[in-house]
Amino acid sequence: MALRGDSTVAAVEGRAGVRRVARWLSVSDALVLTLAVAGAQLLRFGASPDLNAADPTTSVLDLQYTWVSVGVVVLWLLSLRLHAAYDPRMLGHGNQEYRAVVNATFRLFATLAIVSYLSKLELARGYVLVAFPVGMFGLLVSRRIWRSWLGANRARGRFADAVLVVGDLEHVGPLVRDLTAATDAGFRVVAICCAGAPEHVEGIPVVGAEEEAASCAQRLGIDVVAYAASSRLGATGLRKLGWALEGTGIELVVSPGMTDVAGPRIHARPVAGLPLLYVEAPRFTGTPLAIKSAFDIIAAAGLIIVLAPVFVVVAGLIWFEDRGPVFFTQRRVGHGGRSFVMAKFRTMHVGAEQARPEANDGAGPLFKLRDDPRVTRIGRFLRRTSLDELPQLGNVLRGEMSLVGPRPPLESEVAAYEEDVHRRLLVKPGLTGLWQVSGRSDLSWEDSVRLDLYYVENWSFTSVLRILWRTLRAMRESRGAY
Repeated sequence: MALRGDSTVAAVEGRAGVRRVARWLSVSDALVLTLAVAGAQLLRFGASPDLNAADPTTSVLDLQYTWVSVGVVVLWLLSLRLHAAYDPRMLGHGNQEYRAVVNATFRLFATLAIVSYLSKLELARGYVLVAFPVGMFGLLVSRRIWRSWLGANRARGRFADAVLVVGDLEHVGPLVRDLTAATDAGFRVVAICCAGAPEHVEGIPVVGAEEEAASCAQRLGIDVVAYAASSRLGATGLRKLGWALEGTGIELVVSPGMTDVAGPRIHARPVAGLPLLYVEAPRFTGTPLAIKSAFDIIAAAGLIIVLAPVFVVVAGLIWFEDRGPVFFTQRRVGHGGRSFVMAKFRTMHVGAEQARPEANDGAGPLFKLRDDPRVTRIGRFLRRTSLDELPQLGNVLRGEMSLVGPRPPLESEVAAYEEDVHRRLLVKPGLTGLWQVSGRSDLSWEDSVRLDLYYVENWSFTSVLRILWRTLRAMRESRGAY
């Protein structure tokens, strides 16, 4: 009975709560778009919203731009809804939410451009060039704020669907661990259906066999049944489970058993009643890579110019502490196994490489020491804030590194790599990456390799931007920086 009570509370706060969040999000989007469009109108036409009074050459129709602005906001919100930007299942986790916002915005303005051309109603270019980017940027920032708030609440158990995991003992454990680790995804595992399992798996109570999943889900007030895999049920049993859940409001999700493959690489195609999943091969060439490389160079050049005063101040602090060299250089291995010289601000005493302690807090081939006596006073501050990495912008500018990518390894580390780990060298190493925003030195060797390989296999320009955004928070929190 206690389990049922907990699940019911989770259901009320979870499913109904996320729907409330979606409604609040729609109101927030409306406010953002109203401000963006109104600002574009005022900037373009000033206090005179009449199109003909402001510029009689821009249209053959006598329109009031106030009504045009109202129409743009309404159509924009409608486009967001049509692109499932308020679907509770995608809020708070993954790239789909941001992708929906971007796609809805681009398609709306593409449609408006076509309609404007065919009807000879020429929208003022200045109006469009302000409303379009400002509105989309405002939506993305607003979503990020809402996502942070939702993630913090989900970490405390609110706004999360109550989940019943179904499968055999071999598969339910990993699925429970993955769902529990991804707190921002909005899944709260409350029970398991698994024949022959002990009373608890990964701390979650087992409430029955796989065949009892539908009745257990209804009895416990479950929101989602997550099917891992089960030799007992098989394909026929899974189909019957879906039938049993029809009309109950309980969703059925199926884990295909593929790990570390991002959604954009997976495409479903039904063939003869079978849901075949096509998995695209990782892409290491082509237009997306060219865009990323151009972005790296432009952003690195801009950051070097903007942060020039920081470079000067940091260099002065390092030199004044012990009158030693400002920079520390080291040979690292980059794209395709080619070595290059990587630069950092020096954080250790001169000659520290020849005085390495025996103790090691690192894992695998990595050497890390939480309280390394070789680190200078200024060096501890630089490491905590990641400012020691700034000279690597020069490596990015020379094309040896990227802003985002796997951690650049030492030649000695690469020599100790197992065969699969060499896949880290299929892309340029990064100034930051998933390892940087996920704990840095606190990560185990296996976790750091897994994150780097995940990035290598699934990178996209959207994921690059997300990692850069998360890097700012990682620098502020300093978790795992030593």
